[in-house]
Amino acid sequence: MAIKVDDNKCIGCGMCASMCPNVFKINSAGKSEVISSDDKECASSAAKACPVMAISVD
Repeated sequence: MAIKVDDNKCIGCGMCASMCPNVFKINSAGKSEVISSDDKECASSAAKACPVMAISVD
């Protein structure tokens, strides 16, 4: 299973990073980036909460 963030869709709102700080961070470009794939359950919740549906958990 892989956690991915679509940079073209991400608006950098920070919802995922605030929900799952151990999985996501906002990078220097202001976009979300995956820092760990350890917590798929939290990542799935963040994907559902993402306002632009930029996160996929395969």
